[in-house]
Amino acid sequence: MVVATEIIINQSPKEKIRELEIPVIDLSGQKSKVAKLIVNACEEYGFFKVINHGVPHHIIQKMEDEGFEFFDKPLPDKIRAGSANPFGYGSKNIGLSGDKGELEYLLLQTNQDSIANTSKFRCAVSGYVECVRDLACKILELIAKGLGVPPSSFSDLLRRIDSDSLLRLNHYPPVTDTSDSSQRGSTIGFGEHSDPQILSLLRSNGVGGLQISLGNGNWVPVGPDPHAFCVNIGDVLQAMTNGRFVSVRHRAMANTLTDRSRLSLVFFGAPPPEAIITCPPQLLKQNKPRYRAFTWAEYKSHTYAHRLGETRLDHFKSV
Repeated sequence: MVVATEIIINQSPKEKIRELEIPVIDLSGQKSKVAKLIVNACEEYGFFKVINHGVPHHIIQKMEDEGFEFFDKPLPDKIRAGSANPFGYGSKNIGLSGDKGELEYLLLQTNQDSIANTSKFRCAVSGYVECVRDLACKILELIAKGLGVPPSSFSDLLRRIDSDSLLRLNHYPPVTDTSDSSQRGSTIGFGEHSDPQILSLLRSNGVGGLQISLGNGNWVPVGPDPHAFCVNIGDVLQAMTNGRFVSVRHRAMANTLTDRSRLSLVFFGAPPPEAIITCPPQLLKQNKPRYRAFTWAEYKSHTYAHRLGETRLDHFKSV
């Protein structure tokens, strides 16, 4: 394992700045050792980075280039290009419950035969999704190995043709209104939340902004890494590990320090809508289930009915 040092930024000037080591895991290592490192990272942080992940650089670069080209289009063209997708293009407004942020985005289903946009864009999305889905499944199989459950306990949910996985392109243009110098670097681009799905894989260009929560009011900035993918545990995997893993809360800060835009590519690995979410019996030998069984469709509906910052999984706790 390689260790990256990150600095905790406190929102109050009275708070002291200290350092934290965030796990960076080399997937080319010995499988059982890598599995153990991943499980440890999931238990301690719910978040880690992976290197030597096998996703070709040209696939990533092509997707980034197409993403920037899309967001450079005039607004009417972006709206029109995204309108044929069930989710499509959005700006400022996040979700259906009133959350707002300093970003624009394109949200795409990954199991569509065709994505409404240019053929060059479709090709980039298809190639990228295929690679990151395989990476997500590999990580989930390593997690299964580290937990001592059957290898396909989690990954089969992503491999099914009716998987509800998504690809989200988030574009954070620089925020130019920095008249209040005390607010420089502290504008929220995408507010505090956890991801509802199983596992998220995030890749960004060379502009920072991602932060994870330590659960005590402090936030850890996660620097962009040209060699790594960021991985975070989602709510569904928290339920499927009976709370052994915790879905990490995170946010994105808008860029008020330079004139560069930030582009993040986020793959949300999700089950099929009717998949029943339960914990493997191997993890319940000495523990009672903390969550009742539920379908992904049920959880997704509950998620979209609430604000970003709410703790949605509590509603599914066992009585």
